[in-house]
Amino acid sequence: MTTTLIKNGRIVTAVDDYNADILIDGGTIVTIGKSIEANADKVIDAKGRLVIPGGIDPHTHMELPFGGTSASDTFETGTIAAAHGGTTTIIDFAVQGKGQSLKQAVDAWHAKADGNTSIDYGFHLICTDLPDERLPEMKSMIDEGVSSFKLFMAYPGVFLVDDATIFKAMGMAGENGGLICMHAENGVVIDAIVKKALADGKTAPKYHALTRPTKAEAEGVHRAIALAEMAGSSVYIVHLSCDDSLQEVTRARDMGINAYAETCPQYLFLDYSVYEQPGFEGAKYVMTPPIREKWNQEKLWRGLKFNDLQVVSTDHCPFCMKEQKELGKNDFSKIPNGGPGVEERMSLIYNGGVAQGRISLNRFVEITSTAAAKIFGLFPRKGTIAVGSDADIVIFDPNEERTISAKTHHMNVDYSCYEGMTVKGVTKTVLSRGELVIEEGRYVGKPGKGQFLKRGLAFSPR
Repeated sequence: MTTTLIKNGRIVTAVDDYNADILIDGGTIVTIGKSIEANADKVIDAKGRLVIPGGIDPHTHMELPFGGTSASDTFETGTIAAAHGGTTTIIDFAVQGKGQSLKQAVDAWHAKADGNTSIDYGFHLICTDLPDERLPEMKSMIDEGVSSFKLFMAYPGVFLVDDATIFKAMGMAGENGGLICMHAENGVVIDAIVKKALADGKTAPKYHALTRPTKAEAEGVHRAIALAEMAGSSVYIVHLSCDDSLQEVTRARDMGINAYAETCPQYLFLDYSVYEQPGFEGAKYVMTPPIREKWNQEKLWRGLKFNDLQVVSTDHCPFCMKEQKELGKNDFSKIPNGGPGVEERMSLIYNGGVAQGRISLNRFVEITSTAAAKIFGLFPRKGTIAVGSDADIVIFDPNEERTISAKTHHMNVDYSCYEGMTVKGVTKTVLSRGELVIEEGRYVGKPGKGQFLKRGLAFSPR
């Protein structure tokens, strides 16, 4: 195994901030100290740059079948793009079809990812068919390192499961060290609103947002937390988009309930006005939940600052405008839901958070890496820079600026949600378990080098 020495960097973790060198051997960090003298195979000078733990994006959808098509990023293209942006671990979502065992569902996603990823990856499992006799399968999945399960209150007839199923699944997960991730929206009511809008001839992309009110999300969040409390388990709310929902999580946490939540860059940087663009442009931003009114943004930033929100993920689920988003040209409800973002997360959050004075450097590392590692059973192997941890390391230039564009991104999609936005803070070099994947902005990795992560029990930091 090769040895690598990173010299002269400013090491920042969720709790530390100091100048030191790092010696890597066999894929792990073996020494951290001042002026390390070692005959390493490779020496990297990180002077003037931050040395931070590799980003963890716990919400991606590579190759997801949806609405008659599939997400445009494969595990190969998606993980290369993630690495360019400073993310060294993704947790993707395997999907259980009706009638499938949980193992069959996970095996199908192993077949997609195995041998194709450039960074390490784990799986959550979307459960759509959980009769009582199948519930014990959750324990065997947890034993196999798939320790989190996603359930939907939305998409009737596709993903939606009823409250009794959610309650029983929460109990089973809680008893066995697993965690339920909730897509919390009142999908049955939303369905009724959508049908009325279409009957009234309202077919443009903006009606995707206008038929999914914040109250429908907040009601789902409230109900998910109540079910978790009754089941005696924790709950993790995915892609929280608005203040109405954040108030529910904040209230629960203030009461001592184990409720956790993530938000995403699209809710921190974009607002409802994107849907009012001319023609079909608004389809680029058709994702669920939709982009909200601008005033919600500062509320979400405050939630991140004070730990009412623990994680920033992307919900990366790209569909090209051409031929994919166009499926809903005459009916917003047929536009595939999702947008690209896995490559831009670290720079966006650094720029909007640290550079603009909303959060500290330590908090930046926590919400982009450490908290997800803790919640999803990867810490301290991932999510920190410490002796014995995997050498998943990002060398990040806090002063360099770049302009985001579909012309230069590496995601396999024909547009960017953040086209033309200039961000301060750029990933320069990325190591995954000690091996270079990105070197000074160039991809030098190899698909297939990423490993499946058998995750430990969900550990939930308050």
